[in-house]
Amino acid sequence: MGTATYLIAIGSNKWTRWGSPSEIIRRLCATATAGTVLAKAPAFAGAQCSTIHISCPVGPGTRSYANAVAVVRSELSPPDMLAELKRVERTYGRRPGKRWGDRPLDLDLIGWGESIWASPGLTIPHPAFRTRRFVLAPLCEIAPEWRDPVTHLTARQLLARLDQKRPRA
Repeated sequence: MGTATYLIAIGSNKWTRWGSPSEIIRRLCATATAGTVLAKAPAFAGAQCSTIHISCPVGPGTRSYANAVAVVRSELSPPDMLAELKRVERTYGRRPGKRWGDRPLDLDLIGWGESIWASPGLTIPHPAFRTRRFVLAPLCEIAPEWRDPVTHLTARQLLARLDQKRPRA
């Protein structure tokens, strides 16, 4: 299969023994950027991470989220990368629970190069990323010219399109 570039959305809105949601993301990204293995997480070795953005929860969550996006190069297949991300979530205390509920760490595959993947339980690009400013804004910091293989628009164009649709205050 070879090495692929993955785009990973990172979110946290629950304090744990690793600290605040922002501290959890900083720890994940700092360890990855340093090239060390985070909690035996080869998926993040050498990742490039955006800055942290704060957003309101989607759905029934009650706390604001800290969000970032990472660009990761890996030889893992998309299903293996998803399994690795779920393992990292569990390492940080994520447990099965309410959909869109509060969580210490949420890792979503939003892109796989400029390719499409569809299988039971995994669709890349992530079906909802185009409607989420908390994903597009940090994505534009680190990969503004990444092209969505479905719309053929760049991350920057997707964010501009989303911002045009937002109601003006």
